[in-house]
Amino acid sequence: MPQFYNPGIETLDRDALDSLIDDRVRYTVRYANDHSPFYRHWFEKNGIDLRDIRVHEDLLQLPIVSGRTIREHQPPNTPDFQFLSSGWGDVFTIQETSGTSGTPKSFFLTWNDWKRYAEKYARSFVSQGFYLGDRLVVCASYGMNVGANTMTLAAQRIGVTIIPFGRCDFASRVITAYRPTAIVGSVFKLLRLAQRLKQEGIRLKETSITKLIVGGESFSDESRAYLAEIWGCPVFNTYGSTEGTMCGECTAFAGLHVPEDLVHLDIYDPQMKSFVSDGNCGRAVLTTLLPEGSNAGTLLLNYDTEDATAVLSREQCTCGRTHMRIANPQRESETFWIFGNSVNRVDVEACVFQRENMRYLNGEYEAFLSNGESEGEVVMRVSGECLDPEIADRKIIEDRFINHFFKIKRNLTPYYEDRTFSVAFKLVHPGELEIHKLKGRPKRFVDRREE
Repeated sequence: MPQFYNPGIETLDRDALDSLIDDRVRYTVRYANDHSPFYRHWFEKNGIDLRDIRVHEDLLQLPIVSGRTIREHQPPNTPDFQFLSSGWGDVFTIQETSGTSGTPKSFFLTWNDWKRYAEKYARSFVSQGFYLGDRLVVCASYGMNVGANTMTLAAQRIGVTIIPFGRCDFASRVITAYRPTAIVGSVFKLLRLAQRLKQEGIRLKETSITKLIVGGESFSDESRAYLAEIWGCPVFNTYGSTEGTMCGECTAFAGLHVPEDLVHLDIYDPQMKSFVSDGNCGRAVLTTLLPEGSNAGTLLLNYDTEDATAVLSREQCTCGRTHMRIANPQRESETFWIFGNSVNRVDVEACVFQRENMRYLNGEYEAFLSNGESEGEVVMRVSGECLDPEIADRKIIEDRFINHFFKIKRNLTPYYEDRTFSVAFKLVHPGELEIHKLKGRPKRFVDRREE
C-alpha cells in the first residue's frame, strides 16, 4: 500500500518547503496583478509594491478580503466578474458556493485548477489508507460545489472506484452487492444511514466498510467517536471548500494536513488585526499558491474563510508528512457570545453525544438561544431526538449534558449558578425537530435573542 501520493512534496523538509512556498507566493502575486482585475486595482488602491512581497510572511502586510468582497465585485453589483483571473477560453467550469450566507459566490476553474484540487484530495485519500481496488460511495452533491467532483478526479488518480450516488439514501443492496470499502458524507448523513441499514437487518460491523470520510461541516470528537463505534471502523476528517482549502487527516489522527505547496494558511486573531502564534485559535486566512507557469480561473490572496482553527504543529507527523497540521475548523457563523464567552455549535454537539446518553438518543438535535423572563437573562433551549421519550429519563440525560457543558465552558458557571444563564433540555420523537421542516442546510444552533 503506498504511503504517499506525492512523496517528493509531502515529505519536503521545512526549509525546502518554505522556500517552495516563497517562490510560489512571488509568482502568484505577479499573476494576480497581470490577470485579475480586482487584484490589479487592489494593489494600486492599497499602495502595494509587488517587489515588497518576497516571502510568505509578507502576505501578513496585505489587506484581508472576504466573501462579501467577492460578492461586491461580481454581477449584479458589477458588470463583470472582477475576480476572474484567466481568459474565458481557459475556464473549464463555473462553480458557486451554496449561498447560505447570501448571494452565491462565483468561482471559475481552469483545468489546472481542477488538477490541483484533485491532487489535494488524492494526497488525503492515500494518507487515509486508500489504495488500488477500494470502492468509495460518495454522498456529497454533484453540482455547483466542487467536493464530489474533486473526490471523483482524485479517486481516478489512485485507482479507487467511485459509486457516485451524491446522496445518502441509497438502497441497502449497494452495500451487499457492490461491497464498498468506504463512504464519504457528513456525520449526520452517515448516522441516519446507519440507523436505516440496521432497521433493514444489516449488521454494520459485518459489512465491507473499512473507513468513513466525513466533511462538509464541523463536528465534535464525541459525535465522531460514536459514529466510529456503531460502524466499527475509523472515521477520518476532511476540510474542503470551493475556495480551495482541501485539508485531510491521516492515519495518525493528529490534525488535518494542509497542502502547503498549493494553499498558504495563516491564522488571524478574531478581530482580524494581526496573526496569532501556533497553538492559538483564530480565523483561517488562505492564499492560493500557483506553480510557476500555471494559471487559475479565480485566485485568492489573504481570503478570510470565516472558519476558526489553530496550527497544531509544523513538525514532521508520525505518518512521515512534513506539511503543517491544523485543528478541525469551526464556522464563525455558528459561534455566539454569552456573557462574553464564545459557544459554538460543536460545543453543544459534544454535550449531546455523551456516550451514556446515546442509549436513548439518535444524535439529532437543535439548540436556540433566547432571552429569559427577566432583563439580562439568557436561556439555551436544547432539543434532542429520543428513540422513545416515554421511557427515557430526561433528567439524567439533561444532567449529563449540563455537566459536560460547564466542564468545557467553565467561565459560564457563575452565570448558571446565579440563574442569569439557564439550560432547558427537551426530548422529542424522531422527526419532531424544527430542522426537519426547513429547506436547505439545517442550522442546529440559532440565536433568537432580541436586541
